[in-house]
Amino acid sequence: MLRNLMLAGALSLGLAACATAATMPARTGETAIGTVLVDAKGMTLYTFDRDATPGKSVCNGQCAQNWPPLMVPAGAEATGDWSVVTRDDGSKQWAYKGKPLYGWVKDQKPGDTTGDGFLNGAWHVAKP
Repeated sequence: MLRNLMLAGALSLGLAACATAATMPARTGETAIGTVLVDAKGMTLYTFDRDATPGKSVCNGQCAQNWPPLMVPAGAEATGDWSVVTRDDGSKQWAYKGKPLYGWVKDQKPGDTTGDGFLNGAWHVAKP
C-alpha cells in the first residue's frame, strides 16, 4: 500500500510539472550561438532594442509581419519573469523580463538564429 501511495504521489508531481511546462510561453533550445528561448515549434525568439519602454512593443505593421510577435493565447496568465504586453492593435504578446518576444520569418528551422544582430544590431536572440 505504501508503494502505491508513493507511486500516486510521484505521478501527481509529474503531472503537475507537465502542466506547468505546458503553460510556459517558451522554453530553452540549443543553437550554434548557445542556449536561447524558443517557441513551441523550437524556433528562436528575439528581442528588439527599440522596445525601450517596459510593457510596450514598437514593432507593428510590416515590422510585425517580418518579426511575428509571440502571441498570448486566451486564458493564459503572466507568471514569474513572464509578462503580457498589449500591442497597438489590442492583441496580447508575451514578454520575458519585460522584453517583448518575436520570431523571425527568415529562420527556416529550429536552431536558426539568422535574425541575431539584424538592423545594425537592434535584434538579439532572447536569452534565458
